[in-house]
Amino acid sequence: MRDLDTLLLHRRIDRLLAQWDGTATPGCTVGVVREGALVLHRSAGMASLDLGVPIGAATTFRIASVSKQFTCTAILLLAAEGRLSLDADIREILPELPDFGARITPDHLMHNTSGIRDFLDLMRLGGLDLAQSCTREDLIAVIGRQRSLNFAPGSRFLYSNTGFLLLGEIAGRVAGEPLASFLERRVFAPLGMNRTHLVASTTETVAGLATGYLPDGNGGVVKARHGFPLGGEGGLVSCVEDLALWDRNFTTGRVGGAGIAAALTERMAFTGGAPNPYARGLAVTDHRGIETVSHGGLWPGYRTEFLRLPARNLSVICIVNHGGIDPARLARQVADAAIGLDEAPMLPETAVMDAIEGRWVEPEAPMTVEMSRDAEGRAMATLNGVGFALLPLPDGSLRAASTSFPFTARTEGGRLAVTLDAGHPVRLHRPASGAALPEGLAGRYVCEEVGAEWTLAPQPDGAMAASVSGPLAKAGPWAVLPIEGDVIRIEVPGTLFPAWTDVRALREAGGITALLVNAGRSRGLRFRRQG
Repeated sequence: MRDLDTLLLHRRIDRLLAQWDGTATPGCTVGVVREGALVLHRSAGMASLDLGVPIGAATTFRIASVSKQFTCTAILLLAAEGRLSLDADIREILPELPDFGARITPDHLMHNTSGIRDFLDLMRLGGLDLAQSCTREDLIAVIGRQRSLNFAPGSRFLYSNTGFLLLGEIAGRVAGEPLASFLERRVFAPLGMNRTHLVASTTETVAGLATGYLPDGNGGVVKARHGFPLGGEGGLVSCVEDLALWDRNFTTGRVGGAGIAAALTERMAFTGGAPNPYARGLAVTDHRGIETVSHGGLWPGYRTEFLRLPARNLSVICIVNHGGIDPARLARQVADAAIGLDEAPMLPETAVMDAIEGRWVEPEAPMTVEMSRDAEGRAMATLNGVGFALLPLPDGSLRAASTSFPFTARTEGGRLAVTLDAGHPVRLHRPASGAALPEGLAGRYVCEEVGAEWTLAPQPDGAMAASVSGPLAKAGPWAVLPIEGDVIRIEVPGTLFPAWTDVRALREAGGITALLVNAGRSRGLRFRRQG
């Protein structure tokens, strides 16, 4: 006889997935693990629209940043064997790295506290987006050009794909074999994860791999393009069943022993004492007061959410090949259904949103934030073009639902008081209306750390645009928009989202000498004026 609680769960999940049923759309696959059993595995939509292949149990996907916990596992296995110290200076292992003027350790990289800039931002600022191709050597080169950091190691949090790319290099260097083969031999094979592999090339044929799609802006989809090689930061191809086998390892310790779960979820305080919710390739936060261990993944056409609720012996795995589906939200809806909770409305008071909706600016950093509502009335914040949902708190403030954005916001004396990582406070104000571009902005600007030159020039229609040149540049021109005073926004659109860069013109003796550029995960870059 079928367990009626399980039957109810199946029907609730079928209702959630019904909108992607049929043969006209890509979709998603969902798994629920309860007390060591995969009690539900449901799929909807198509793995390939061209071939008419539906998503099924054997379909694999690029799981992007969910790969990071596996890279950390490789590092932890090597450390447990005494082959690597988590407190070592990474330049002892990778001596070719530049001297950043500070000691950076593998633990800094795993906890996203290294301060090393994200190579995806750096490549985008150099005129190359994910849709265009490059080589591993290109990525290593842009990392090698860095001479400064976002912040002092250990002092703050900022998500950095560079850190995990370097961790993959460190694991391979110490193990004496590529990260891909080390994971295959030491993690995937022992756990029976036969459909999980690190596939660096996005053009390689992979058995059962779903095609990734992105919304086309007109209600349909297009095939996602992606040309960057992948490594320890996001190179895994996997599926629900294999990730369920991995989830089981958190309780069995078949790989890594009894302490592997504690090691992966160990949080470390910042140097100032504030807690860091990001552990080692996993974030430890909560959902409706229940502690969660989770991580998301985002790559053109693919999105993943790996969500564990240890106190409830429950895990949810959600993977999509439709860039318009939010697997983090879907996974939490599934978790609510599995626990027997009604979905929380998660809507702030109207008065709260009325007070903060719109554009805000902090000119010195510089930093701009767009506060808005989505189609369902949920509060949203957008930083550098990346939008994320906000959850209401009892005191009337809002916090980011995403673990990648340590962000809370509230109104304070007519300003927007934002608290970022490590409790870092920022007070923003509304920019004055009628802003104009800074006088004398047109010219050429060069940044050695990006390896590119920007030329800002007026256009025939009176607007200004930035063109980019460099060894890899294929993008532009980009729109240049006024914000307030010497603060501007340069729109640097990308495959994943319509990004922008916050920029402040720096002046000496009345003339602009440089541009101070903040691009989300790469801050404090200086483009010096050349003419």
